[in-house]
Amino acid sequence: MSKRTIAIVGPKGGIGKSTISSNLAIALAEMGKKVTALDLDLGGANLHVLLGIKNVPHSLDDFLLKKVEDLKDILIDTELRNLKVICGGTNIPDIANMPFMQKMKLINHISRFDSDIAILDLAAGSSFNVIDFLFIANQQIIITSPESPSLIKVYGFLKSCVFRMLSFHLKNERAEEALEVLTRAKDTDANPHLKTINGIIGEIEGINPAAAESSKKMLTDFRPNIVLNMVRSEDETKAGKVICSMLKQYLSIEAKVIASVPSDEMVRRALFKNRPMMLIYPGSPFCLAIKGLAERCIYN
Repeated sequence: MSKRTIAIVGPKGGIGKSTISSNLAIALAEMGKKVTALDLDLGGANLHVLLGIKNVPHSLDDFLLKKVEDLKDILIDTELRNLKVICGGTNIPDIANMPFMQKMKLINHISRFDSDIAILDLAAGSSFNVIDFLFIANQQIIITSPESPSLIKVYGFLKSCVFRMLSFHLKNERAEEALEVLTRAKDTDANPHLKTINGIIGEIEGINPAAAESSKKMLTDFRPNIVLNMVRSEDETKAGKVICSMLKQYLSIEAKVIASVPSDEMVRRALFKNRPMMLIYPGSPFCLAIKGLAERCIYN
């Protein structure tokens, strides 16, 4: 089993999530870590392209179609000795809507990775599959640009995460009345007092104090990390404080910004060359920020 699993998600598409995933994997491998990168952007996989891999002999499709028995059978070598990749599936219709049992089988196999670090490159959006893959990681990284539409997507995604966590937890606690509170909280026009997670927990506390207390503990343990990407100025870094404040106020979760990655024209050049930034422009502002992110992932 990997000692550390890092899930990387960008709730809004087009904000450089896979570019960061691929280059972070390289940075960690160059630091001497044995890294496995898995493309879980189901239906829109491109991690192998960003890693400069042209020929794909195997993909996640082979595992899901039972052509191979184990994920390790579809590992692909890269030009870095410490880095292997599993290419995502693209040919199975509706693969993004993976059935629950198939998803659980995949999660079980991911847990068996024999590496220091596993990086899961997740899809955009807030589907249950994306959220459930996020939860298997012991480190969650949310990629966003500083613009308001992207920040709103981050808030919406993490709200979906919190509601799914609470739903599973309260079902396990057999707290049926508390689940009804969660259902009512989806209509904040009719229930304005349930607009925040604190309001929801407060309502549950009056019904089932034990379930409320355990829910608080669970949320305390959920500490997602934020990475601001495509930052063009010092002022834009303030967006990190804005989103973290919103998450604390409305969702009762403590998030922190662990990196601000500058907008860098070299990223576009690397994409045109089909080569990873870390290998052709290692001294660029983008790569220096990614190296700093890699250090935080290991030492924080």
